Amino acid sequence: MERVNFTQMKDGTAEEYLLLRDLEEPFLERTADRLLDELRRQQDDTLEGYRITRLEHALQCATRALREGADDDWIVAALFHDIADGLSPQNHDRAAAEILRPFVREDVCWVVEHHGLFQTFYYGHHYGWDRHARDAYKDHPNYGKAVDFCEQWDQASFDDSYSWEPIDTFAPIVKRVFRRKAYAMQGGDPRAA
Repeated sequence: MERVNFTQMKDGTAEEYLLLRDLEEPFLERTADRLLDELRRQQDDTLEGYRITRLEHALQCATRALREGADDDWIVAALFHDIADGLSPQNHDRAAAEILRPFVREDVCWVVEHHGLFQTFYYGHHYGWDRHARDAYKDHPNYGKAVDFCEQWDQASFDDSYSWEPIDTFAPIVKRVFRRKAYAMQGGDPRAA
């Protein structure tokens, strides 16, 4: 295996960085597969107490989006909105949005990023929280989309009797979305500015 000689990035040569760029390309092409593998892992590594696993919740959400005729961005968002729940439960919504951000529209990212707060509408009062905290965003252009995402797909997808599609149904959609040029949906790579 070819590898660089430097031990500090500042010491790297142009040839070494060209090598890394060439090695990165096939790695980036496997992003969709790594995300699908992480989702599969959530069948066994799941938060207990619910009637279904985190994988099954994701599949239910995505199935609801698919059956309602949602576009690829929304289907992928529904599938991966909780992808970071195991690693980062307190801010899983923001972490998931950052995974999706290079590949989906900004409105979709905004909804994923804020869905945790919007979900508290359904249960926050049981913990003594303000269930209407989401109303701080009432004037935001994506407020209604977040309300709909939570109402129609997220909060409704804990049903062990609901017939959801298998993960293989979504793999082509996921691969299509993650094959996009990063940040193309936002008008280019913000790192280039």
